Amino acid sequence: MCGRYASMRSADDLLAEFDVDELAVEEALPPAYNIAPTDTVYAVLERPARPAVPERDLPARTVPARQLRTVRWGLVPSWSPDAGSGPPMINARIETVAEKPAFRTAITRRRCLVPADGYFEWYADGTRKVPHFIRREDGGLLAFAGLYEIWRDPRRRDDEDDAWLWSCTIVTTTATDDLGHVHDRMPMVVPAAARALWLDTLMTDADAARRLPVPAGDQGLTAYAVSKDVGDVRNNAPYLVEPAVGGEPDDVPTLF
Repeated sequence: MCGRYASMRSADDLLAEFDVDELAVEEALPPAYNIAPTDTVYAVLERPARPAVPERDLPARTVPARQLRTVRWGLVPSWSPDAGSGPPMINARIETVAEKPAFRTAITRRRCLVPADGYFEWYADGTRKVPHFIRREDGGLLAFAGLYEIWRDPRRRDDEDDAWLWSCTIVTTTATDDLGHVHDRMPMVVPAAARALWLDTLMTDADAARRLPVPAGDQGLTAYAVSKDVGDVRNNAPYLVEPAVGGEPDDVPTLF
């Protein structure tokens, strides 16, 4: 699974990286070194053309628009009676994403990219669980395959700021052999050449969509032990994504 990750790029960096048309962000997010479920995160998505919506003061959109938005990590299906029942749906298994009621519509028309600089997993070393940070060897960005939903709070008017909740989940798959030593699941990544099709709202074939992402291990990853402080979601600092040093175990195995 993917239960923690880091995303340190600025909104400007992401606008350029993903060829974004619209910045749909009220306030830019600071660098985040220890993102946890229910945190607000960046997502890149494409919204289809639509007529004007006067009651919500929304102008017509004559062509699809690629947006950078802030969303909550932990998908809330549009049909959910409330936004807080049950554990947050932070991951969707690629093997069953087209079958699960929470995801089967989103995989056909509400796909997104979740930018990440890397993610955390805990390696079971005997009786210990040692946190590891997994990132691209070249320091490049990972574009996690994601799905998003828009949930309307029935207690509020359409024009209220908090009437609409945007949320997302990260698609996962079986880990490649090397990374399988850390955890048996890993995020799916959408290669740069497949991003436009993954985001295309006119591409509604679920099976075709499932063939676009690849396991994160295909991106040339490296993993190393990091501070146990990452286990506390209140911690958020650059040292959390750096190799463990003073005060940490010096006998942590080198995985690859």
